[in-house]
Amino acid sequence: MSDSVNTSEAHARRPEHTPGVSVRRTREKGEPRFPDGPKADPAGSHFERRIRSFQPRRSRVTAGQADALQRLWPRWGFDVDGRRRLDLAAFFGNDRPVVLEIGFGMGEATARMAAADPGTNILAVDVHTPGQGHLLGLAEQHGLDNVRVGNGDAIILLGEMLAPDALGGLRVYFPDPWPKKRHHKRRLIQPAFLDLAATRLAPGATVHCATDWEPYAEQMLEVLTAHPCFENTVAAGGFAPRPEFRPLTRFEGQGLDKGHVVNDLLFRRVPHDARPGPRDTARPGDRGTAGA
Repeated sequence: MSDSVNTSEAHARRPEHTPGVSVRRTREKGEPRFPDGPKADPAGSHFERRIRSFQPRRSRVTAGQADALQRLWPRWGFDVDGRRRLDLAAFFGNDRPVVLEIGFGMGEATARMAAADPGTNILAVDVHTPGQGHLLGLAEQHGLDNVRVGNGDAIILLGEMLAPDALGGLRVYFPDPWPKKRHHKRRLIQPAFLDLAATRLAPGATVHCATDWEPYAEQMLEVLTAHPCFENTVAAGGFAPRPEFRPLTRFEGQGLDKGHVVNDLLFRRVPHDARPGPRDTARPGDRGTAGA
């Protein structure tokens, strides 16, 4: 008997779920972990040739996170499968500016920014299942209808699922620094990534990066400064002070306590007439492009 049949029967046998009650239980063989939630591998092997900038993290999903994933995913979540284009206005139910956040961790900072700026929609993408559930729970708890949670590779989202000029901003906070030299090709902020991001960012949109790994911060600054589609919002060049809208996270606070230096970078998408033609054709399958 096929897994699809087993899954369908198992789904039919599940008792009706009561909101707020744990959904933790023993799964049937072949039954997906979250039948109504994020898929384990939404894009399948369709985009496997590209160098990835992330490693899936396996950690325990709490009862509360599992409950949020099961109940709220059909409403506020989506899988990055690369097989459809998102209508962002329909997805959020309004035409407010949309900011893409790549790699939100447990989602506390994302939720705080969403609460402080209800006029901006946040498209938050990560591959960490506990974090997805936690952010969904925070969104429900605080009534944040301007947050949507994506599961999968942000490069596939950018290249296959978003229209040109669809985004009003891009946030990349504390991405994996890949400190070993042989792994630098896996870092997210690379010329090919910026080529792709530039096609999806509207003129004037802001790219905001932050990292506590100084060598990576220097690389980010070099790559962004050299890219013709972006200009530094700091008139004298260099790093920017941490803007008030970016919350100080627990992770960041621990790094500061250890003497780490956190650098912010704020760059602006220049008008289209300054866009170079050949570089903007970068696709997710290009070598050297990285996802998150």
